[in-house]
Amino acid sequence: MSDAPGHGEDQEQVRLAKLRTIADLGHDPWGQRFDDHQAIADVRALESQVPPKDEAGHQPPGPAVKVAGRVMLRRTAGKAIFLDLRDWSAKIQIFCGKSQVGDDAWALLQEVDLSDLLGIEGNLGFTKTGELTIFASRITFLGKSILPPPEKWKGLTDIEQRYRNRSVDLFSNPESLSTFLSRSKIIASVRKTLADRHFMEVETPTMQAIAGGAAARPFITHHNALDLQLYLRIAPELYLKRLLVGGLERVFEIARVFRNEGISTKHNPEFTMMECYQAYGDYHSMMDLTEAIFAGAIEAVDGNYERNLNGKTVNFKPPWARRTYADLFAEHVGCDINDKQAVIAKASAKGFTTNGVDHDVLVSELFEEYVEDALEGPVFVIDYPASLCPLTKRKTSNPNVAERFELFVQGMELANAYTELNDPILQENLFRSQLAGQKEEDSMAKMDTEFIEALKHAMPPAGGLGIGIDRMVMVLLDQPSIRDVILFPLLRPRAVAGEGHSEPKSEFEGM
Repeated sequence: MSDAPGHGEDQEQVRLAKLRTIADLGHDPWGQRFDDHQAIADVRALESQVPPKDEAGHQPPGPAVKVAGRVMLRRTAGKAIFLDLRDWSAKIQIFCGKSQVGDDAWALLQEVDLSDLLGIEGNLGFTKTGELTIFASRITFLGKSILPPPEKWKGLTDIEQRYRNRSVDLFSNPESLSTFLSRSKIIASVRKTLADRHFMEVETPTMQAIAGGAAARPFITHHNALDLQLYLRIAPELYLKRLLVGGLERVFEIARVFRNEGISTKHNPEFTMMECYQAYGDYHSMMDLTEAIFAGAIEAVDGNYERNLNGKTVNFKPPWARRTYADLFAEHVGCDINDKQAVIAKASAKGFTTNGVDHDVLVSELFEEYVEDALEGPVFVIDYPASLCPLTKRKTSNPNVAERFELFVQGMELANAYTELNDPILQENLFRSQLAGQKEEDSMAKMDTEFIEALKHAMPPAGGLGIGIDRMVMVLLDQPSIRDVILFPLLRPRAVAGEGHSEPKSEFEGM
């Protein structure tokens, strides 16, 4: 980890020699089972149970405790060694006195380096300076770190190295560990919110014969035994809807989704999507559900509905604003969405190609250019142009408008939902018009006839919702990049790292 050439290799050899000494002392340098240890945070919570000093100023022993963790700091003071030990919950100081731990443990402690793993048994108390400390009576060696940690425990500060060496990033940067512990809480809360509303969690195929449910380029693989080309899923949507037909009235999946597109601060080619479908609901049902999911996640993290995002305060307390696509377009683009000549003029002025381009495509491009970045949110953008939403039910009052919403926060799309189209005849016609002229490698370049056949058995009217879990975590934890909330993001090979990245328009586009 050192920048000095060969320095890390020298330290590695020193540590290997200590490993051999530890074995010679009769200890397993790789550790064994260590039962019944407590989380350090739980031990720190016992502070009030440490008895006060007696009349002579002596500290009676506090509660007996047992912890395990990584050595983060070590300093020697005569016949005592002080260690800082950290596990995934907290950090605490350890006092190791030679007379208290005995000669064998004292000899073992001479071989302990920063980043080694130890088990400590002892009593909780306070040092003369008032610091909460475990006064060790027994030391158990649990793992030798052969490689040295980052210099002076300042952690990995190079962003690329943090992503490439996540194991070191986690144990040397407490804020990184905290992010991923919070991510786990958020995902658990999403499951709980849905389970509380009687949604059933299911699993659908990751490898699919037809890449459907979204407009995105898939990753292609091959099944040798069947001699079959398959696609890593770009969405679980069409399988989940088949379950509605089958009678599973509320279903959801937290799915790994794969899209063969660019890498950016907002997109990783492999990401996590929560998709759910509710029979006899609509996109208004999904707005209410989205608010409940985010509220549950906030309560699981810290209960603070006012989040600081990029230096701005965003209030997530429901209900959230609901604005129509057409109204936002008029407000920010400066013309009516149905005024074709004005739309062409605006698009031309922005340098967009307009000759032969469909009106609604120009509208979509202008919306992305002028509107999305202006949406601080949280705001539901509702009622999209129908031609942009081939899987969405049209409004009965206006068939040119689709019952769809997207959730935006600070210009970033976090969720997408529809009143689902369940008319198999219209769905097949829309698929055919959408597929016309598409390249074979693009998504939905083939008709999913099995899905159409399932719809012909009658799918109930339903609302469907997709939430990008990674982006949700980014926003709720105020992280600047999606790679800060994915444990192992996809990175370019080292030889070409740092080259420019392209960014897809949306994780959800066409969902």
